[in-house]
Amino acid sequence: MAETSYLPSLLALASAFLFALSIQVQNLGLGHADPRSGALVNIGATAAVYWLFAPFFVETIFWLTPAAALFALVGLFRPALSANLAVAGVKMMGPTLTSGLAATAPIFAAIFAVLLLDETLTWPLAMGTAGVVAGVAVSAFRPGGVSRAWPLWAILLPLGAAFFRAAGHPIIMIGLKELPEPYFAGLVSYTVSLLVASMAFRIQGRTFNKFSWGYSWFAVAGVLNGISIYSLNTALKFGQLLTVAPIVSCSPVFTIIMGYLVFKRETITWQTVATVLLVVSGVVLVVIQP
Repeated sequence: MAETSYLPSLLALASAFLFALSIQVQNLGLGHADPRSGALVNIGATAAVYWLFAPFFVETIFWLTPAAALFALVGLFRPALSANLAVAGVKMMGPTLTSGLAATAPIFAAIFAVLLLDETLTWPLAMGTAGVVAGVAVSAFRPGGVSRAWPLWAILLPLGAAFFRAAGHPIIMIGLKELPEPYFAGLVSYTVSLLVASMAFRIQGRTFNKFSWGYSWFAVAGVLNGISIYSLNTALKFGQLLTVAPIVSCSPVFTIIMGYLVFKRETITWQTVATVLLVVSGVVLVVIQP
């Protein structure tokens, strides 16, 4: 029984780790390929790996269920819309404020969990979620302040990205209650995401000008992301959104640790220490709450 109760938390941690690893791997390709084209390759690789193993996990009847429509709905805005809002936020406000405001995703997830899924927000969960949000926000802080040369409405861009990232979770969970197939959820949502991203790519007049081996890193990142999403969906199948969402949001900590130990891109600062302490303590509170 104890093992089952901790399973969603472990799966959420695995998802956070794999997502952080996919970010680091994707970063290896940024110097050799166009980021927008690379993002399309990333989503395409995720969809492709799901279709590759679909014969082993998916039955024809799955497509005729209302759950399929819910999973497709998520694919319309995540990751395509949420990612584009985040990119627009970076362009207008810079990465610091965008990252800090986007860290509010667990707060939106908590609201959805209480309002849509009838979950109960306890004090340990609330404090743990606040710790994770604070830790991620600290990681985005830069000394000296940030001058505002952007319109006030621009804060809606990263907040919108956080909102749509979080909004996908309860919809997936509602679908999983009817059809408890996490693999199918990922297959449908990322197939729709690929169609949406491809249409946006064409509408923006973008093309793949030339082949670059940098795209292979985006493809590998897409495969890792696919496994991460499967872990996340499985965690949502067995656990509470109030527990899973803040743990998944701790991926920046894994990004920092891997950047320092493996990829040699990070340096240890007071922000790094504060981020790790806040996020780890927050996750511990979420996991051990009764």
